[in-house]
Amino acid sequence: MLHILSLDDGLDIFKALGSEIRVEIVKLLLENKSMNMNELANKLNITNGALTSHIKKLESCGIVTTSNESAGHGNQKICSIHVDKILIELQPPEESENVYNTEVKVGHYSDYNVYPTCGLATPNVLIGEVDDPRYFAHPDRYNADILWFTKGYVEYLIPNFIPFSQKITQLTISAELSSEAPGVNDVWPSDISFYLNDVFIGSWTSPGDFGGNVKGIFTPDWWYPNWNQYGLLKLLVINRYGTFIDGLKISDVTINQFDLDYRSTIKLRLGVDENAEHVGGLTIFGKSFGNYSQDIQISINYAPMENETTGQKERD
Repeated sequence: MLHILSLDDGLDIFKALGSEIRVEIVKLLLENKSMNMNELANKLNITNGALTSHIKKLESCGIVTTSNESAGHGNQKICSIHVDKILIELQPPEESENVYNTEVKVGHYSDYNVYPTCGLATPNVLIGEVDDPRYFAHPDRYNADILWFTKGYVEYLIPNFIPFSQKITQLTISAELSSEAPGVNDVWPSDISFYLNDVFIGSWTSPGDFGGNVKGIFTPDWWYPNWNQYGLLKLLVINRYGTFIDGLKISDVTINQFDLDYRSTIKLRLGVDENAEHVGGLTIFGKSFGNYSQDIQISINYAPMENETTGQKERD
């Protein structure tokens, strides 16, 4: 997902999509998952030189990605779509609020309860044996950059270092997620649930566990080709209006219900409930796996507390 914070920031994307040929390229890549340059040029009835110019514009703004693949007569450039959504913020965030940004590594969970198929790995090696939940307690799990399980959950403590005497007005969480199928399966729906401080705040249905012939951009070369390659970048927001995924409201649970401030413990749980309609597992990708070089990113908006005197919050 591309998250555009203002119309000005999106100018390059708007220009890239302001061409019928480039829109047709996007449609073809969505339909065929990936295509080489010769296939695209033939489909569009244009020269390879003209196609290269269009691909560069789409690639420069993050819509398309390219990679080289060895073929019988040399290397071929393979094109594929890099994003699943483009989210545009038409209204800028409130300037009166301050923001504390932090991140959590995939392996830095504080609690878990997972069921096979499951496993975790560092950027260089698997941790223990796959499909054995005991290894989720292994000391090396702090270095994990990918984890997966069929049902259950992992829970993270969100670092809360906002300034003294501030209340939390919004939480924004960004993570690359997918389902967990045996091997990979692009059509493998899974209802992924989100909990904040043990309160269910909503769910999102992942369409599949992606891979097959398309390798994750940042997935290391040693990784097995028939295992989880990449996910979708999801943006979870909880504010005074409710809870949202990629700008779409998924529940009426608001940030005000939690009464969070600078002293609060904040626990984020991601899981797949055993009574969900689609029990298709969960994969969480860190910066060394998938298509987005990032860990779990968190932004905390905050504002002054209303009833603060001499350093202590007034209580009724």
